[in-house]
Amino acid sequence: MHPLSVHTHTTPAGPVVELAGDLDHHSAPQVRALLPGLELRAGQQLVVDLSGLTFCDSSGITVMIAARNHAVGARADIVLAAVPDRVHRIFRIVGLDRVFTTYPTATAAAAAWRPPETG
Repeated sequence: MHPLSVHTHTTPAGPVVELAGDLDHHSAPQVRALLPGLELRAGQQLVVDLSGLTFCDSSGITVMIAARNHAVGARADIVLAAVPDRVHRIFRIVGLDRVFTTYPTATAAAAAWRPPETG
């Protein structure tokens, strides 16, 4: 068992949440609780960096969907970065690979973001 650590920081593109360790029924409430406090404006993107994730169960999948719902509610995007192969396999099995855009790194995700055009 690897305790989950969660770190957040903000970029011009929006908040980045870095998860390391096990995202499971014990740790999922911690991540879910931080979502409402993330400052996410319309047109920004929420990046969830999974590079340090060692395990993800169905509770973790539920948290990813909750994060997506939070982003959609803010009229923002959500992307995943550095999804480990073992986690990507789970996401592919349940169809989340068609829901989330992924990038090899959080830096690549931030670089791909384009601010909304103002008229």
